[in-house]
Amino acid sequence: MTAKRRPRKRAAAKKPRGRRGPRLALLGLLFAALVGGAWAVWSYIGPGPAAKTPVTDVWLKRGAGVTGVADELAAAGVIRSKPLFVVAAKLGGGSLKAGEYEFPSGASMARILADIRAGRVVRHLLTVPEGWTSEMAADAVARDIVLTGVAAPPAEGALLPETYEVRRGENRATVLKRMTDAQDKLLDKLWPQRQAGLPFATRMEAVTLASIVEKETALPAERPRIAAVYINRLRAGMRLESDPTTIYGISGGRPLGRGITRSELAAKTPYNTYQMTGLPPTPIANPGRAAIEAVLNPPKTTELFFVANGQGGHVFASSFAEHQKNVARWRELERQRLNGQGRTG
Repeated sequence: MTAKRRPRKRAAAKKPRGRRGPRLALLGLLFAALVGGAWAVWSYIGPGPAAKTPVTDVWLKRGAGVTGVADELAAAGVIRSKPLFVVAAKLGGGSLKAGEYEFPSGASMARILADIRAGRVVRHLLTVPEGWTSEMAADAVARDIVLTGVAAPPAEGALLPETYEVRRGENRATVLKRMTDAQDKLLDKLWPQRQAGLPFATRMEAVTLASIVEKETALPAERPRIAAVYINRLRAGMRLESDPTTIYGISGGRPLGRGITRSELAAKTPYNTYQMTGLPPTPIANPGRAAIEAVLNPPKTTELFFVANGQGGHVFASSFAEHQKNVARWRELERQRLNGQGRTG
């Protein structure tokens, strides 16, 4: 009798090793990519870094390049990542424009890039009102803190009163030159279109008369009429008898803060048109376009006189007798006004 053989147990198949490691590594890379991508997207379209002030001023210099712009923005604390900004700027296309920018606290990188591509720079405006002297205009330019350098006032009447846009870091002499160039350009256009037979021969004489018109009235509608009065007086050989010219000879155009004295009216100075016939030697202020147009194309009138009407304007007359009545009426209004101020209780 033979013994039975026991069946041999087969060894259990061994699972291959080493597959789990690469999978975990791949999952880790995918996760890191997702996190990095989410961070990049958030940094691009989400809120930017919060600043201590509502807006942050950044001046991007011309020729800085994408990397230089990123450096300036990061140094100012308005973006989170310089590399991400560089990539976004290059992928998005378009040029980055130099200039001064104000970015709100927490602005997204997307908005910052859009603003720089569109050139939404800070606008600094400087206004020179009509009737200012050149010295007053130069003082305003000197006080503007965004400008640099030192500049002397231009000649009286040489600049055009206007609102000008200036850039941070711009030289003050350059700004004043832009103002004088603007007046030259205006005169180049208006002078050839002037009325024939005017009682002056040069552009500067026209500006001189326009400066007097500018100082005589604050009402735009009166400028042509006052220009016509002075044109008529010049043609008739009459003295202009203008208070503003006399004041300019006393104070250089600065307000006197008082009335003109009898001795000042009697003084024979180049700017006292109560004593001197014709135009003063220079303009007494910088006239605006409307005043220049008024003297180059005045209306046809016979009026030779005007006086204040007590309401901010003037009344006009063609004869001295009519003018005297208007003066008497104005003096009565002045007396009533002074008596009214003197009353108490």
